[in-house]
Amino acid sequence: MLNAGSKRITIRDVAKKAGVSAQTVSRVLNQRPDVAPQTREKVLQAIADLNYRPSGIARSLRLKSTGTIGLIVPDSSNPFFAELGRAIEKTAFENGCSVILCNSDGDLERESFYIEALVSKQVDGLIIVGANRASRKNPILDGSLPVVVVDRDLNGERFDTVLADNLEGGKKGTSYLIALGHERIAFIAGPSGLPTSAARLRGYRRALEEHGIAFQKELVVSGDFRYQGSYRAMEKLLKLTPPPTAVFAANDMMAVGAIACIRDHYLRVPEDISVIGFDDIPLASFLNPKLTTIAQPRGEMGRMAVTMLMERLQDRNLPARRYVLPVTLVERESCSRRNQ
Repeated sequence: MLNAGSKRITIRDVAKKAGVSAQTVSRVLNQRPDVAPQTREKVLQAIADLNYRPSGIARSLRLKSTGTIGLIVPDSSNPFFAELGRAIEKTAFENGCSVILCNSDGDLERESFYIEALVSKQVDGLIIVGANRASRKNPILDGSLPVVVVDRDLNGERFDTVLADNLEGGKKGTSYLIALGHERIAFIAGPSGLPTSAARLRGYRRALEEHGIAFQKELVVSGDFRYQGSYRAMEKLLKLTPPPTAVFAANDMMAVGAIACIRDHYLRVPEDISVIGFDDIPLASFLNPKLTTIAQPRGEMGRMAVTMLMERLQDRNLPARRYVLPVTLVERESCSRRNQ
């Protein structure tokens, strides 16, 4: 083994020690069958003796693969995306791949910058979480690089897609509140223009319609999928006359912001206002009261995204696929029956 500061061991050094050609060492490294067993053993012993580590760049040029996946998330501080990214990384590792993580912060210019940077690093494919519709306009995403989109619905135009059933989740949450006797139900939506947010809002409206409750525009306010934006949105709702008796936040982080605002106005959850979220982040079960929410199968979404990418790398001619996974209602303590 070489000491620190010694020259880098090369394939020629291995060849010299094993008494073979550099081409023979290359065939062993690439697991070619046209090498005699005794010769292969000598090469492997030389590799071990010299502690030789093949160059990742050179190997990628030979195999046309770097064994890396680019992952772009819109908000790495959001526990939902953190958990989803963890599932993606775990599955990639199990498949012998490493992951390069980039945080777009929900900014399209920044997302485009990272797409170009990852492509320049010759990643084998991209997994883009929370991709905006405008992502599809990026000229780099022309089909030459395998791409899987997670948690945004681009209608499967060019990309493999995996997402949760956001419309059904919007219906489930709203119907649950209606079953508890609530009719004046507010909805704190995510950023305008995001398909995920729009689908959850459609589910909310559909549930109201199916239960014969009139939709009231004043009860829908926009948030930003973060605590601060939801706090401000909840303040608007509390100024209504009368205020809502229940609030459906389009993600758990906004539900937390809404609860904080309600309490700061000396009201109680759920006694005065019931609150339900969407995602089921780990924090949801540790709040006081524990948050009732719509759970997305983030682990399965992450595993499926990597599996789809691996399949795409094996067969570039597969048609674009779109998987919508079911969501579940998780009942906890933040919702109660409406007092008549």
